[in-house]
Amino acid sequence: MVPLRPLLPASMALACLLVGAPLGAAPSPVAPSPAALEAALNDPAPTSLAAVFEPGPGFAPAELEARRAALRERFPDLRWQVAPGTPLNDGRPTLEISVSGSRQEGPTRYRMVANERVALHSHGDRFNGQDVIRESSLVRSGSKDLAVTLVLPDAVLTGQRYDLDVVVDEPLDGAVLAGAVAAVAPSQLLQSAMPELQLEALGGGGIFKTVQAPRDPGSQTWAVLLVHPDGIVTATKRVRVVADKAALAP
Repeated sequence: MVPLRPLLPASMALACLLVGAPLGAAPSPVAPSPAALEAALNDPAPTSLAAVFEPGPGFAPAELEARRAALRERFPDLRWQVAPGTPLNDGRPTLEISVSGSRQEGPTRYRMVANERVALHSHGDRFNGQDVIRESSLVRSGSKDLAVTLVLPDAVLTGQRYDLDVVVDEPLDGAVLAGAVAAVAPSQLLQSAMPELQLEALGGGGIFKTVQAPRDPGSQTWAVLLVHPDGIVTATKRVRVVADKAALAP
């Protein structure tokens, strides 16, 4: 069994940092701008997030700050970027949020990047919740950035079977590739828990599986581990699970 420490908590950065809320809440026209949110996230002061976040249903800014501080301890050069995204079908605006960072641990350097598309909720001039539309992350270590593509849908129907593919984009040239994949339980996400994965030798240049969505709406998060002579890659991907086909592309 191969534990994902310290890779998995970093690759789950966005999944753990912000807390979701039910779909349907309307944003306020006076909500903080993308630039204001980016500035607050990049400001290391413990009080900086209070300018853009307030408590809401299932949303605690104090917990948010604790998670951000823990993530910054892992990656001292952590950097956030926030940009306007494509509006949802119902007209609600979205934001494209990315975070990147690196750290040195002995001879090994870890490089993390995570991306998220969200619709943030607000009541007044601060955010108090979010809907996650799309979310994924990668953490790499080793001498080079192994080119890997994670092929997973952003959303599926309840109970649907779908493909989960992790493809190494470069020829292996005789190199031995090992890997594993597992679903991450909601309780593990909230606690930044680290599942253990059973590594297996891989053929065909990646992981190719068919998986099944839960029977109830919500989300399903997958953790992937790849081990290559050039380094280790961990990835996470959150898949929305919906009951209505119209919600597949909100």
